[in-house]
Amino acid sequence: MKLETILPDTGPVDKDWAFAAFDARDRSLDGQFVGAVKTTGIYCKPSCPARRPKRENVEFFWTCGEARAAGYRACMRCLPDDVGRDAVAVASALDILGREESVSLEALAERVGYALHHFHRLFKRHIGVTPAAYVRQLRSQRAVKALDDNVRVTDAIYDAGYSGPSRFYAEQKGRLGMAPSIWKNGGAGALIHWAVVPTSLGDMLVAATEKGVCRLSFAEGEAELQDRFPKAQLRRGDAEFDTLLAQVIAAVEQPARSASHIPLDIQGTAFQEAVWRELQRIPAGETRSYAQIAAAVGKPKATRAAGSANGANNVAVLIPCHRVVRSDGSLGGYAYGLKIKRQLLEREASAN
Repeated sequence: MKLETILPDTGPVDKDWAFAAFDARDRSLDGQFVGAVKTTGIYCKPSCPARRPKRENVEFFWTCGEARAAGYRACMRCLPDDVGRDAVAVASALDILGREESVSLEALAERVGYALHHFHRLFKRHIGVTPAAYVRQLRSQRAVKALDDNVRVTDAIYDAGYSGPSRFYAEQKGRLGMAPSIWKNGGAGALIHWAVVPTSLGDMLVAATEKGVCRLSFAEGEAELQDRFPKAQLRRGDAEFDTLLAQVIAAVEQPARSASHIPLDIQGTAFQEAVWRELQRIPAGETRSYAQIAAAVGKPKATRAAGSANGANNVAVLIPCHRVVRSDGSLGGYAYGLKIKRQLLEREASAN
């Protein structure tokens, strides 16, 4: 059982929510708060395997420091203080990789004070990708930025840290739908099939490269698509595209159905892509808050950034950004209007 995350914006820890997390031994909430047992004087993280005390004997704190200040000591079984140590280690690793991307995983683990295999699992749990995948994303982002800044393609590839163009193309295979020179030139040379079709939510634009859907939006047309890919070749859909389009329409009209089989051609920063993956994990009929998404990708203080990443989603419904709401349960914003967001959520809720 996995509970939703509640962040310590203000006030005390919600006791009902916290006790339910302890009762479920929810590992995903380790590091978010601790429970302190009055009869033993010990505080634990939610996933602690120890026998659960009576509810009236437990109080909750947002941090280990608060529990210690109240006179409690750390559990020697679940080691709740190590969760904070893990977060510091990952933050240090990210700083190192941002400055020295060529550092080996072995050296990285040693510098942050962890055994190799443990650190590898720790990093992936906090960031959502392995250290090697994170470095590849960093290099890709640097190359794309350089291309956007009108640097020559070859120079951009070397400046981003690649050993050569072949390495860049190998790492981008299956990720970037456009070659770097095409990316730089606003989609020059890229072929994008598209169509605007009527749906129960209004007119819907669907566009796709040969790799997958690159745009799904409402109340947009060819002009808006051309603005996004000013030098791409836009063409009305062919038979192959029509097959894909039918799958997209079905996913939109029945949003409770999984859309994981529909190929996508999207790009983003490492953080954006981590947020998008988390959005795809939200079951139909359920919602998460922006704060919960930030916590789920290992950045509990990045609520605004999570909101921005959510808004940067180019394929509405297929990546279900409509399932993210405010912490108070209100709908918040939606690029295509709250009416469409409400309809999508209501359909999903009624199907479950």
